[in-house]
Amino acid sequence: MSRLPRRVLFYLAAGAVAVTLNFFLPRLMPGDPATTLVATYSGQLTAEDLQALRDAYGLVDAPLWQQFATYLSHLFRGELGVSLSQFPTPVTEVIGTGFGWSLLLGLVSVLLSFAIGSVIGAVAAWRRGSRFDSIAPPVALFAGSFPYFFMALLALYLFAVQWQLLPLGQAYGFDVEPGLNAAFAADVLAHLVLPAGTVVLVSIGGWVLNMRNTMIGVLDEDYLLMAEAKGLSTPRVVGSYAARNAILPTFTLLGLSIGNVFAGQLLTEVVFSYPGLGYQLYQAVTTHDYPLMQALFLLITVSILVVNLLVDVAYVLLDPRVR
Repeated sequence: MSRLPRRVLFYLAAGAVAVTLNFFLPRLMPGDPATTLVATYSGQLTAEDLQALRDAYGLVDAPLWQQFATYLSHLFRGELGVSLSQFPTPVTEVIGTGFGWSLLLGLVSVLLSFAIGSVIGAVAAWRRGSRFDSIAPPVALFAGSFPYFFMALLALYLFAVQWQLLPLGQAYGFDVEPGLNAAFAADVLAHLVLPAGTVVLVSIGGWVLNMRNTMIGVLDEDYLLMAEAKGLSTPRVVGSYAARNAILPTFTLLGLSIGNVFAGQLLTEVVFSYPGLGYQLYQAVTTHDYPLMQALFLLITVSILVVNLLVDVAYVLLDPRVR
């Protein structure tokens, strides 16, 4: 069996394990979500209301295998339950309000850090031993050595509080009407600068170092000497030959980073009050919203598996040696 079908089977098995754990782990916890909701409302709900809630959350008095079958049936229909913290809003609607914001913030920050870091690393490797190589990688690594929360709070204090150059938080201003217009788009971009910028700042060093080290290994290959001997221009040799082959190993890391878009932004969204899935997960944990936590954990796991599968497919297409 070739590499790609084996990887597909692996991801399908991993997805099945994730779905199974996502069902059993909450049921191993003491209590149940309906009881938590009743405690939250200080006994305002009757016994009939409690039973209705237990039925809504699938907490019926049935064998575990039957509950699991019901869970799978609901899952395939896209029914993830009802949120406790935003009762009676369905979990899918709650996630839908934050999905786009997390996707925007995550993709912008990951792709920017990947692109900028790869370019800096490639140039540093090509000009190995130069002043640029002596300054750029150490500065990038130094910026990434600070704890993220420190950089985020410092950026908030300087740019939003002290100098008042950028918005303090949220995804857009309260005085802006959401819609497909230039004013709303500009406001969203302005609110995106600080959270995305701090993520890029603390993560760019890893991309620089990874690309530089890989590029240095590629520069000793014979085909680069042949390209230079043929009289090809330096930009073409660097871009079409050296950087193109050096960037292949970083695609796996890029896939992991994109897959962690929803999992790795919790601190960013909490610090900047950015209304994405990370902020929703924080609120779900603090309010014991088990259905929302369960759905978010499943979404994070599935997103990581799907993105890594796509990276494997792209790697096979880009590098025939792994087929």
